[in-house]
Amino acid sequence: MLQPVMHVLKQKNIILASGSPRRKELIENIGLKVVLCPSLFEENLDPKNFKNFSEFVEETALQKVLEVDNRLKLQGSPPDVVIGADTMVTLDGTMFGKPTSEEEAFDMLNRLSGRSHTVYTGVVLKAMDKTVKFTEKTDVTFGKLDEEQIKGYIATGEPMDKAGGYGIQGVGGTFVERVEGDYFTVVGLPLYRLCSVLYDMFKETK
Repeated sequence: MLQPVMHVLKQKNIILASGSPRRKELIENIGLKVVLCPSLFEENLDPKNFKNFSEFVEETALQKVLEVDNRLKLQGSPPDVVIGADTMVTLDGTMFGKPTSEEEAFDMLNRLSGRSHTVYTGVVLKAMDKTVKFTEKTDVTFGKLDEEQIKGYIATGEPMDKAGGYGIQGVGGTFVERVEGDYFTVVGLPLYRLCSVLYDMFKETK
């Protein structure tokens, strides 16, 4: 999709306002060079202040982007493109972030077992004085898990830095019975929509 503007994008200093190697790998897999720059934004927004989950993840992603963009400008190395994302798992109106303990991870996975949940990823791109925000959502259905399977998975350590306590691209993918929507939304960066926005941003500059 990006081939007509790839020569332009390859000359840009693209920053990913994240410490996620998964998101970095997704961007590199489509042929772009990207530098990780974890945001110092505290991610302390209150979900109750937002109308819906989409607004919440978009605003969190925006604050990540603004913090990184401003910091790099102050350091004298302004980026050409900054990409930020925030992913949240939801079930029955409750948001599941990253578990803070193994007990919380167990509770999350036990609640997701045998159920369908929705994953929201909000993305913000800032380039050429333009800022674009969007959210994608994907429904994920887990098979029924027993206590030993959940405990065994937690023992791998994988759940502890993942929203909802699982990584679909890793061992956690073995729990997933069905996905309805963009798989990459669940990984943490919806590629189709991301590339569509990048193309629209840079097609006039090619």
